[in-house]
Amino acid sequence: MRPRASLRTAVVWEVLQDALDRRVKATGRDSLDVLDTGGGSGNFAVPVARLGHRVTVVDPSPNALFALERRAAEAGVADRVKGVQGDAHGLFDVVERGGYDAVLCHGVLEYVDDPAESVRNAVAALRSEGVLSLLAAGLGGAVLARALAGHFKEAKQALEDPQGRWGAGDPMPRRFTAEQLTALVEGAGLKIGAVHGVRVFADLVPGVLVDTEPGAFDALLKLEAAAAELAAFHSVATQLHVLGETPGAAGA
Repeated sequence: MRPRASLRTAVVWEVLQDALDRRVKATGRDSLDVLDTGGGSGNFAVPVARLGHRVTVVDPSPNALFALERRAAEAGVADRVKGVQGDAHGLFDVVERGGYDAVLCHGVLEYVDDPAESVRNAVAALRSEGVLSLLAAGLGGAVLARALAGHFKEAKQALEDPQGRWGAGDPMPRRFTAEQLTALVEGAGLKIGAVHGVRVFADLVPGVLVDTEPGAFDALLKLEAAAAELAAFHSVATQLHVLGETPGAAGA
C-alpha cells in the first residue's frame, strides 16, 4: 500500500486481519469464504485473498469490477477473487445467503437508501459463526474538518443535519455516529466485537509534514493506532469501523 493510503487503512486492516485469523483458528480451515459488498476495485479484497482466503466482491460498477480483475491478476490471486455486479439491496440475487465466514461492508451505508436493510442483508450472508466488518463515514470528523477550514456555518449544519451533511455541495450523502452504527449492527442480531475511529488525525495533518519530516509517518501511524480504540476519539474520526460478531463467533 502507498504510504498515504496506508495511513487511512492501517487500523481497519489490522482489526480485519486479526478477526480473520481468529476465524481460521475457530473453524480449523486455512481458507475462509469472504464477501466484500461494495468492494470496488479490491482495496481490501486483494489483500484478503493474499492471505489465502476466497473473496467474492459485489459492486454495482462494471469499471470497478474490471479494475478488480486486473488488480487480482497482477497480485497473483485471480483464482481466489470473484467479482459480481450487484448491490446491497439485491444482495441475494447474486450471492448465497448464509454462505460466508466474513462480510465486509465498507463505504456502503453512506450511499444506500436503507442502511438498516443493508446491514441486515450483510448479516444474513454470514454463516452461523461469522464476523462483519463495517466501515462508514463519521459525523464528527466532517464537522471538525469544516470548522478547521473556517466554514463554521457548514460545520454547524453538519452537526444538526439528520444525515450529517454540511450543505447542498456535500458529496457525502450520509454520515454516522459510533452509536448509530453499533445500533444498526446490534439491531441485525450481532454482538459488538470492537469499535475503532479511523483517520482521526491523518486527514488533518498537512501532507508535506508527513512526507518530509523524518520519522513523522511512522509516528503518525502509531498515534492513529493508539487513538483508534479510545472512545473519546471516535467522535472526531473521519471514519468509524465496527466489528460485529454472530453470537456463536463471539463466544468462540
